[in-house]
Amino acid sequence: MTDRRQTGEATRRAVLGDAHVDRTEAAASALDAPFRDLITEGAWGTVWASDAISLRERSMLTLALLAALGNFDEIPMHVRATVRTGASASDLAEAMQHVAIYAGVPRANHALKLIRKTLAEMEAE
Repeated sequence: MTDRRQTGEATRRAVLGDAHVDRTEAAASALDAPFRDLITEGAWGTVWASDAISLRERSMLTLALLAALGNFDEIPMHVRATVRTGASASDLAEAMQHVAIYAGVPRANHALKLIRKTLAEMEAE
């Protein structure tokens, strides 16, 4: 295992939590192994592991980019990660303001619906 892979695994667990990572690893297959390596080393071992900006800021950026690009399936997972990254509901609302202005109101509106739903689920748990 490379250093970047080890760093990525540690960062992924720190941000997403052990339960989430354990569930996804249990569902993994040989088919998606190269993809998991790419994401673990590239996203988690490089981008998320960088100390150039805080995890809070990285959460806000990630959610804004997911919403702006219409990648809505990933939003609940990253909202749940805010418990560990320190991004507040207010931070997420601010990020969606930027999405609305720079990427479009419909995408921000849909993302906000997902954010509200996920935050409500988190409160109920």
